[in-house]
Amino acid sequence: EPAANMVLLRGFSRRPDIPPIPEIYKLKPAAIATYPMYRGLARLVGMQVLPGGESITEQLNSLRRYYADYDFFFVHFKSTDARGEDGDFRAKVQAIEELDNALPSLLSLDPEVLIITGDHSTPATLAMHSWHPVPFMLKSKWCRPDNVAEFSEQACLAGAMGRFPATEIMPLAMANALKLDKFGA
Repeated sequence: EPAANMVLLRGFSRRPDIPPIPEIYKLKPAAIATYPMYRGLARLVGMQVLPGGESITEQLNSLRRYYADYDFFFVHFKSTDARGEDGDFRAKVQAIEELDNALPSLLSLDPEVLIITGDHSTPATLAMHSWHPVPFMLKSKWCRPDNVAEFSEQACLAGAMGRFPATEIMPLAMANALKLDKFGA
């Protein structure tokens, strides 16, 4: 067995100066995530990290438990990404179906704004992260409907939102919650 010949300090650096979400958006944010990187990133931007569990059911139980205590939630479902990295198409489909089956429970909370998207694409055929656009869905009573009838990369590109930079997600969320500060006249 070869001996180790180097040490890789992934992400080793100094803490970046990122303004916290509560300061920028005047929100009380919380995160529910199983993967340590997402919990760390959530802390970095001023979110309270809540217990979540491994399954989407456990994560939604945590969301339900803390729903009245916060006004913004980031819930990260890792399974779709992990199954894509494994190159296991059938398991990725099962992970997506698990999330689909949890949607009625999520919608029963009647969120003002619901956004479902991915932080990156992980096609099972590549078994790695890729450059492909991710689907994006925004639900609120102020959001105009479009003609998209399914949630997929191709279908969402044809929707009213089309393709846009991720930096626009929070302003869209805030606008649809009627919490975006007016600018100008």
